[in-house]
Amino acid sequence: MAETIPAGSTTDGVIQVGQPTDARVSAPASYDVADFPVPHGREEDWRFTPLERLRGLHDGTAVADGGVKVEVTAPAGVTVETVGRDDERLGKAGKPVDRVAAQAYSSFEKASIVSVPKETVLTEPVRIAVHGEGGTAFGHQVIEVGAFAEAVVVIDHTGDATVAANVEYLIGDGAKLTVVSVQDWDDTAVHAGQHTALVGRDATFKSVVVTFGGDLVRLHPRVVYGAPGGEAELYGLYFTDNGQHQEHRLFIDHDTPHCRSNVAYKGALQGAEAHAVWIGDVLIRAAAEGTDTYELNRNLVLTDGARVDSVPNLEIETGEIVGAGHASATGRFEDEQLFYLMARGIPADEARRLVVRGFFAELVQQIGLPELEERLIAKIEAELEASVG
Repeated sequence: MAETIPAGSTTDGVIQVGQPTDARVSAPASYDVADFPVPHGREEDWRFTPLERLRGLHDGTAVADGGVKVEVTAPAGVTVETVGRDDERLGKAGKPVDRVAAQAYSSFEKASIVSVPKETVLTEPVRIAVHGEGGTAFGHQVIEVGAFAEAVVVIDHTGDATVAANVEYLIGDGAKLTVVSVQDWDDTAVHAGQHTALVGRDATFKSVVVTFGGDLVRLHPRVVYGAPGGEAELYGLYFTDNGQHQEHRLFIDHDTPHCRSNVAYKGALQGAEAHAVWIGDVLIRAAAEGTDTYELNRNLVLTDGARVDSVPNLEIETGEIVGAGHASATGRFEDEQLFYLMARGIPADEARRLVVRGFFAELVQQIGLPELEERLIAKIEAELEASVG
């Protein structure tokens, strides 16, 4: 189904120039928790987040009294390690950018590292199952793909816990990495995470973030480039239900010439006090000539009482670029689409389901794993039963 912008939509195309580097964060990136002030909700990067629902992850009162079980299933040739805090690969992709990420970095005891050797082309995905077993836990994962290797990694979050974790993606020169991160937590879980990708020369990174579960989920995907020629594609879909808070804050740092990025996130919301936040920040630095970037966010509001905050930001410090743009739209069902389907004998409820499936179809197809795509479509169908069933 061809996409149309929902009725009542708005589009933001403002370009901000001359801002301080990464101006929307309250403190410089650091591994040290003490370098970040305790947020109070008035800061730009915290103003949409209900801090009381973070259960102390943001102010140091959270105590690691719980557990998260991590199981990795990997094809032959892939190395899976559990390492201590002194491993030199930890922190290589980038530093924490907020207090929760710094707290997670300072608090984990062991990290998991999955390594794909150079020039290895995996025919089966690496599967990482992260299951919350209650309480509060801190974690750290590194996915390392050697030069000219190709891999798909699926990270599946389930169960119940209060979790703060950092994930690093190290993509070697000429390598290709696709990561699918699924947040299918129980309704009472809290998950705050920073995902940082370091993209090598002529390397390709594709991220698909899927968020369904949890009481509060706050994810911070970030991309930095290690050399020219890197490409990053960041896709995401979220279904925010009654009372849930789902927040995705992206930052792409174009500090290297001749790199490319493309962002497309879509969300659907239903129920009272459902709240989705999408922040898309792209910075094109003065040295990043030849950059080509675009970011898009679309939101479909299914019921009254749901709220969306969508803020695309683009900063450009050089005129020597291929292209740069962004757009954001939020609205309800497109009446013309519903009328078209109903006029052909399709009942109203089924017509609404078809519209939502069409809305998400483009992003689901980016996953490339039929069994996972079918599972996510089934999850969307189950969510829709509550609103249009």
